[in-house]
Amino acid sequence: MNTANKTVLITGCSSGIGQASAAHFAKQGWNVVATMRNPQAGAELATHPNVRVVALDVTSRASAEQAVQVALAEFGRIDVLVNNAGYGVFGPFETASEEVIDKQFQTNVNGIFNVTRAVLPAMRAQHAGVIINVSSIGGLSAFPLFSLYHATKFAVVGFSESLQYELAPFGINVKVIAPGGVKTDFSSRSLVHTYDNEEHPYADTVTKVQQAFEVRRSSGEYSSSEMLAEAIFGAATDDTDRLRYVVGPDAEQIVAARKQMTDEAFTAMVSQRLGLAA
Repeated sequence: MNTANKTVLITGCSSGIGQASAAHFAKQGWNVVATMRNPQAGAELATHPNVRVVALDVTSRASAEQAVQVALAEFGRIDVLVNNAGYGVFGPFETASEEVIDKQFQTNVNGIFNVTRAVLPAMRAQHAGVIINVSSIGGLSAFPLFSLYHATKFAVVGFSESLQYELAPFGINVKVIAPGGVKTDFSSRSLVHTYDNEEHPYADTVTKVQQAFEVRRSSGEYSSSEMLAEAIFGAATDDTDRLRYVVGPDAEQIVAARKQMTDEAFTAMVSQRLGLAA
């Protein structure tokens, strides 16, 4: 892809993958529309001359449409959309409130619907575009206590795979980024619990899983936000119809294991590694 005067709109740019991706595209000479709920969090990004920080709440269709109109008025076109905004919910499904469930889907799934729908008319008119949906290895394989998060990320993968057929006649490619663990604040500030205290029937399972994931987090297996930004930029510019990009050594290992093992064997292995095996 010739990147001269190209424009990318990225959601969830206040931190982590979104922030790193906005900075990376800008350094490559792209016009960047870096969106986030609170534009004040984008002060550092705004120092780049070719970055425009725009308010966007992905759960609001009106907000999505307004952000897209700002992008088009500023730069004339949107060549790439990166649907990155999202967060994780951790904990037993049984203890999750309706509010927690609804918000997880409103952000991780409906948010992608809202922004994608807002961008499509412009991409169809220019008969070109790339839509990159940031899912997760959690959209290809599931682990304990992330049932709501997995449900949304599996939905993103299915949505993307189907959407590619619809948009191909208009010259629009759809791609999915499926990272493994990433060194961001996902597991702290951005992670919501389904439980309010430790007095619930799943407390023992929660403790074991938290301890196991903390070991993995400190092992050095996780990718950096900058690595993900490079992968997203690569997917945006490789001029292929490739759908799925698995990013990170841990994610690659999980995908390889799923291909080689039965569901029962994989489940037993995960249970054992997380200390849940009987």
